[in-house]
Amino acid sequence: RLDDDLGGIIGEETSAPAAVSGPDNLAYVIYTSGSTGRPKGVMVAHTAVVNFMTAMAGELSVSSDDVLMAVTPVSFDIAGLELFLPLLAGGRIVLASQAMTQDGRALGERLAEVGATMLQATPASWRMLLEIGWRSDGVKALCGGEALAPDLAAWLVSSTATAWNLYGPTETTIWSTARRLGAGMEVTIGRPIANTQVHVLDREGRPAGVGIAGELYIGGAGLARG
Repeated sequence: RLDDDLGGIIGEETSAPAAVSGPDNLAYVIYTSGSTGRPKGVMVAHTAVVNFMTAMAGELSVSSDDVLMAVTPVSFDIAGLELFLPLLAGGRIVLASQAMTQDGRALGERLAEVGATMLQATPASWRMLLEIGWRSDGVKALCGGEALAPDLAAWLVSSTATAWNLYGPTETTIWSTARRLGAGMEVTIGRPIANTQVHVLDREGRPAGVGIAGELYIGGAGLARG
């Protein structure tokens, strides 16, 4: 066979190369200014990415039948979900062009054309689809990156198969909490994903009581280095 002949000629290896990185090595660095206005690199390890992908695959019931339309620029960390999650489950990714992500009608037509079953987008992008009257009872809708308005949440629930509100700062790994939305349900950031802890603490670092304003602290496997 030709491939056998070529293997003999070029000395092709027949065994897998040795792994040179471990769970605690960096998977990527992404930059954010946070509240300081100064860019800073956020370092995310492989173990954090694996935990996130595994948790979301279960949370969203991702399978080999799923087709995800990827609309997020790779400079935004949430693109990681779009590029890796479907593949880990044996599903398929369809990449949308930049022009398409800015045209609700073109995006809606492309979603139908490829038989998309998942779409992750910011509220601004989802509202673009709302404005053209798009609907699909076969699409899992993932929404995050900005606060989700109640009217948009209600539309997502009525216009898609399932709708999720997702939350997470750059200093964790993509999303830290998830909430499946339902008709008439209050919009919240939901509960932490697997191996993640979330606490609301007061200025003294103590748990804030119900109804008391505090600051959100996130810990667990998704935390970035430092």
